[in-house]
Amino acid sequence: MELIAHGGAGSAVENPNERAAVLETAVETGQTETTALSAAIAAVKVLEDAPSFNAGVGGAIQSDGVVRTDAGVMTNDRSVGAACSMAGVAHASDVARVVLETTPHVLVSGEGAISLADNAGIDTDVELLCDRTRSRWNELDVPGSSTDAQLSFVREQFGGHDTVGAVAADGEEIAACTSTGGRWCALAGRVGDVPQVGSGFYCTHAGGASATGEGESIARVTLARRAVDHLELGRDPADAATLAIEELEDITGGVAGVIVMDRDGNAGSAFNTEMMQTGSTSD
Repeated sequence: MELIAHGGAGSAVENPNERAAVLETAVETGQTETTALSAAIAAVKVLEDAPSFNAGVGGAIQSDGVVRTDAGVMTNDRSVGAACSMAGVAHASDVARVVLETTPHVLVSGEGAISLADNAGIDTDVELLCDRTRSRWNELDVPGSSTDAQLSFVREQFGGHDTVGAVAADGEEIAACTSTGGRWCALAGRVGDVPQVGSGFYCTHAGGASATGEGESIARVTLARRAVDHLELGRDPADAATLAIEELEDITGGVAGVIVMDRDGNAGSAFNTEMMQTGSTSD
């Protein structure tokens, strides 16, 4: 099993060694699985459980004080599942898999996604706040619930651009998975790139990609699809990742990162943020 995982593209962090160790654990966990889909999701679930990453426990808080999680998965046969806007759900990646495997849909949101998760035996009452996010939130002057007050608050506080993801290849199947808590102080109900097919994740016969960064910019250029398109044109994963990031920056001026793996298990990554930590079977 070949696997690459990322912990988000963004600014420098205080605990890079700790995060690197979690990424290594994520890759090792994914390697024990027997299919690429299971491997990518298993790796991402390790990151969703780690409070130092913006996914699951430790996810970004929206303007109403609630953490809502999103995720998407895709395999090389174009099977897709995504779920978004889920309060209380740490393993959004598992819910995305449920959408892929048990429904005729591509994306399920909000209470419907939570009900689907609960029916599948996925925990839907998890405390997603951690010490880091709770402390940061408590330092803010949180406004009332009126739309004007919320919009003003979001304009002042909205930011952040990291998330988590993995791509795996087992010689037959390729799978990509991305999961997030969104961007900090986004308007309640905001959905970014992560659960959008081709933006936060994408996969074809040529390979797969998982994106991270400013979700609005990523969605405007469908960054993950753009990286995989370069694989289909015969470029190697490192070049595919680099070209996709260059195109995003040229078109939107935004910042992001992307990991890419081809059908043979070769991996590459690129980013234009201060840092993006990755782990892979080739490390």
